[in-house]
Amino acid sequence: MKLIPTGAALAAEITGVDLRAITDADFDRIHRDWIHHLVLLFRDQHLTDEDLIAFSRRFGALDWAPVQETGRRFVEGHPEIYVVSNVIENGVAIGSLGAGEAVWHTDMSYIPDPPKASMLYALEVPPAGGDTGFLNMYAVYESLPPDLKRRVQGLQLKHDGTYNSGGYLRLGVDAVDDPVNSAGAVHPLVCTHPQSGRRALYLGRRRNAYITGLPLAESEALLEELWSYANRDELTWYNRWRPGDLVLWDNRCTMHRRDAFDSGARRIMHRTQIKGEARPAA
Repeated sequence: MKLIPTGAALAAEITGVDLRAITDADFDRIHRDWIHHLVLLFRDQHLTDEDLIAFSRRFGALDWAPVQETGRRFVEGHPEIYVVSNVIENGVAIGSLGAGEAVWHTDMSYIPDPPKASMLYALEVPPAGGDTGFLNMYAVYESLPPDLKRRVQGLQLKHDGTYNSGGYLRLGVDAVDDPVNSAGAVHPLVCTHPQSGRRALYLGRRRNAYITGLPLAESEALLEELWSYANRDELTWYNRWRPGDLVLWDNRCTMHRRDAFDSGARRIMHRTQIKGEARPAA
């Protein structure tokens, strides 16, 4: 195996590895590189759903995928697989999130114990668009001025459970645009990574977010200020997908988003998520 850092604020590519046939020593190295670089890219993989699940389980127990907007499970017999796709077959969407932009977010931060990691495997990709960006939330926290770091220390943020990152209403949830009363889980705004020991800003996503205990106007103003530090290109890395790409990222210290693409093109990705735990406060 060879590690090739991207040169950006996060992420590295690992070459010379077939994820269907790695040793325990290979996995230990991959795990160390993942903790250090936050995001890992493996190109030219040839994985079945069973292979993807087996590699994912090396990192821990897996979450079952959320039910898609239509109420259907995604892959028969593999509840761990979440399909991200715009493809329609026989009038029914085979996956979720369509072809539009997916805004900056952290996966499933609206539940009490969010997944610690996600993997996305590319089966079909459009000729242009649909790139996925990743944001280093250690670097975002470290970029805050000292007075702002002091302000956010000890604060709790409610992560909205009403809408997904594509803007679609989650199944079984009423449409609510009141941040104070919308459904969601509460997590520390600043978290300490349990393995690296580093602090990260844990923003989740912007829509309906609410810093508990503050008047709504004060929460909105503080969140806008914090997001201004997160919306910085120099803290990101983007993957231009190829079929056979697998990307692994750490949900505890990154956010990600997706560019829109031509809805007439096909994009099919399979995702798994490794179970996590409540976010420890800094």
